[in-house]
Amino acid sequence: MSHKFVSASLVEIKKSKFFGFCFAVSSQEQVKNILAEIKDDYKDAKHIVYAYRLKEAGVIKEKFDNDKEPSSSAGQPLLYLLQKKELINKLLIVVRYFGGTKLGVGGLVRAYTQAGQEALDK
Repeated sequence: MSHKFVSASLVEIKKSKFFGFCFAVSSQEQVKNILAEIKDDYKDAKHIVYAYRLKEAGVIKEKFDNDKEPSSSAGQPLLYLLQKKELINKLLIVVRYFGGTKLGVGGLVRAYTQAGQEALDK
């Protein structure tokens, strides 16, 4: 991986593994490049969820993606973490390897939030 992440975390819940990464970013192009690298590095992952907030030309841009996880269960909680901490120019990615047990929406929210929070805290 050529982009250096600021911090990383690992959360394991019911055999599912959630790898959290936090990157410093300055453009949507950089976000796109990092996501392409992560998708290439973790081809066998079930889900690659992300959220970012960045300031370009004086405007704050925010986006999240659930990568086929249920609505509001994955990317949105990551974006909320960035908003709550008022972080700008950060990309938060959580890579999930499915462990065979469904966690439900509440379980997913907790797992993605924990992985994202730990990546931000490191």
